Amino acid sequence: MVAGLIVPGLPHPLLAPEQSPRWAELRTAYDAARTWLAAQQPDVLVLYSTQWPSVIGHQIQTHPRPKFAHVDQDWHALGTMKYDFPVDVELANALEAAARKRGLHARTVAYEGFPVDTGSVVALSLLDPESKLPCTILSCNMYADRGETLVLGKAARDAVQQTGRRAVFVAVTSLSARMFPHPIEPAQDHVSSQKDDEWNRKLLEILGEGRLEDASQLMRTLTTQANMDNKGKAFWWLAAALGQTNAYQAKVYGYGPLWGTGAAVVSLVPAVRAAGDHEFDEEDVEVHRGERSVLGGAASTSASAVTPAKPATDRIETSAAPRAVGAYPHARKVGDLVYVSGMGPRQPGTDAIPGGPVRDADGRPLPYDVRAQTHAVIANVRAVLESAGSSLDDVVDVSVFLIDMARDFAAFNEVYGQYFATIGATRTTVEVRALPTPIAVELKVIARPRPSP
Repeated sequence: MVAGLIVPGLPHPLLAPEQSPRWAELRTAYDAARTWLAAQQPDVLVLYSTQWPSVIGHQIQTHPRPKFAHVDQDWHALGTMKYDFPVDVELANALEAAARKRGLHARTVAYEGFPVDTGSVVALSLLDPESKLPCTILSCNMYADRGETLVLGKAARDAVQQTGRRAVFVAVTSLSARMFPHPIEPAQDHVSSQKDDEWNRKLLEILGEGRLEDASQLMRTLTTQANMDNKGKAFWWLAAALGQTNAYQAKVYGYGPLWGTGAAVVSLVPAVRAAGDHEFDEEDVEVHRGERSVLGGAASTSASAVTPAKPATDRIETSAAPRAVGAYPHARKVGDLVYVSGMGPRQPGTDAIPGGPVRDADGRPLPYDVRAQTHAVIANVRAVLESAGSSLDDVVDVSVFLIDMARDFAAFNEVYGQYFATIGATRTTVEVRALPTPIAVELKVIARPRPSP
């Protein structure tokens, strides 16, 4: 194995990037991934596409040279996609055998004119426009649960190891998958809901840290919160194919909307050192035994059932602070320090933003009061610290994130001084392009616990 890729499968970046600046950005991200891919010098691309649905088992393309002119069933107005792809038949047959050995029902597809799905056509056309690389394409079984999909990823890994291929595994999938059910102006395309956008960005933050296995195990939550494409199966498959670790050097080349869905281009290269221990402990699965009772996260006694996480005594979570927008606690106590997660001004319980949000649901900028936001951020930090047995007076280091340094620094600094002038904590202030929620300021702090009486 060499590496992994996550890419979107809708045809807009391939057929109509000029119609929307967001589609053009995703096309640019694809172009950057193509350059990265060439540098990896793979022998083969192994694709798992959520746009190739199967019902009976798992299908694997083994026609040596699929060639056709494809028109997407939903986006036919965008035009025709011609393709002519070389297929690694030896690897595909080895994958079928490996899948069967692990208890899966798998079969090959090798007849003239079998339609290659839009996602695979888009990914291969943009990643390898001259069709120099052989590929192997896998279907996405509509009813497969997490356990079954993990086993399919491990079968792909088995086949690559058996055949000695230098492979890049490609997950062709959207992030959030809510499309607009009505025509929109392409230039006005945006992720269909602010909530989906926030969860997409949190997922990309986790992936950007190289934590692919953590992202995989978050798919149940993300599906509930942001309607992940096919319940996030492509992430389950990719994590298993690459070895189920958090040890990757990752790069997010681009993120944006495709007709309301969330789309991203991400590369993952195995690294020597992991980003951290696994944060979750869903049970691992080596062989599929026919269970499909955990697709929606219901309780089960099967081999692929969820193992409840053991509570960590050093994790701090409180209703006095706004809910987290990802899989992280408000704070953690490690040794003699308290580490507080990035904290914004949202209000506990309501998520209201004092001073107003910086953008509306469609991404358009709004006026806001950074002073009010800063007071609210510090109040939230204080609430978390007090829940952890600490206080503002015990803060030793502060990291500040502002979305507009020129506009907001002076006002923020004035409010900050009202609380921290006598505390003497070290501080770093940086400007960022955006924060996960529509806020202007976020603080991350390190503090000491209060001394015992």
